[in-house]
Amino acid sequence: MSDDTPAVTYVLKDSWRKLASMTPARIALGRAGSGLPTGEVLRFALAHAQARDAVHTQFDADAVEMGVAGLGLETLHVASAAPARDAYLRRPDLGRKLSAESRDMLKVRNGGPVDLVIVVADGLSSTAVHVQAVPFLAAFKGWIAEAGWSLAPIVVASQARVALGDEVGELFKARAVAVLIGERPGLSSPDSLGLYLTFAPKVGRSDAERNCISNVRGEGLSHEHAAFKLAWLLREALVRQLTGVNLKDESDLLLVEGRAPAPRLR
Repeated sequence: MSDDTPAVTYVLKDSWRKLASMTPARIALGRAGSGLPTGEVLRFALAHAQARDAVHTQFDADAVEMGVAGLGLETLHVASAAPARDAYLRRPDLGRKLSAESRDMLKVRNGGPVDLVIVVADGLSSTAVHVQAVPFLAAFKGWIAEAGWSLAPIVVASQARVALGDEVGELFKARAVAVLIGERPGLSSPDSLGLYLTFAPKVGRSDAERNCISNVRGEGLSHEHAAFKLAWLLREALVRQLTGVNLKDESDLLLVEGRAPAPRLR
């Protein structure tokens, strides 16, 4: 006689489950037999698909420029030497230098020495730039006004890597360049923006000569906090005339001590 009793699948909960509520990291997923529960497998597949989409989503430079213009800031659009996304992914070196047309355009458009040029670059996550760049600039604009820094037009760059900012900054004769770029997507963070600050930008600068502020997103570092940290680093960089490993970010000490000033908008 056959047994018609339905099979029961037991999902064993992990003892760390309470900790999982405090982080988006994949911990305490539980176990179903020798594998993961079906729900966790599906969530992993979704996160992987979102990360891939972030890398391959077409960069909407026009929409970004429109958002930046809405803040009252002038923009310029440039492209790297990578002719298409597949070339950009296979040849990182092409994303680190301007196309000939963009270089010629900036040579004509630069208006002399400035304190800062900001480059908004798609990087490895156009999704991050679409979501985070304009709100961050809205938060950072007040710090620029408070310090009285002279600002070049915001440069929106397609198929760009961090080092592209060195060439842009050099052409503008900028004292510093800040590159806002879509970070390589993680399985829980497809929309993370990175900020890279370099003093005295010029072609050939190394990553050791930059300061990085990472994970700017709703579930990470807020736009306001990131803007405060970038303003602190920029102020110190201009005074000490350096960035990178010799400039330590101590801005959080002001937050702990309750001495972090809010920018005054003009």
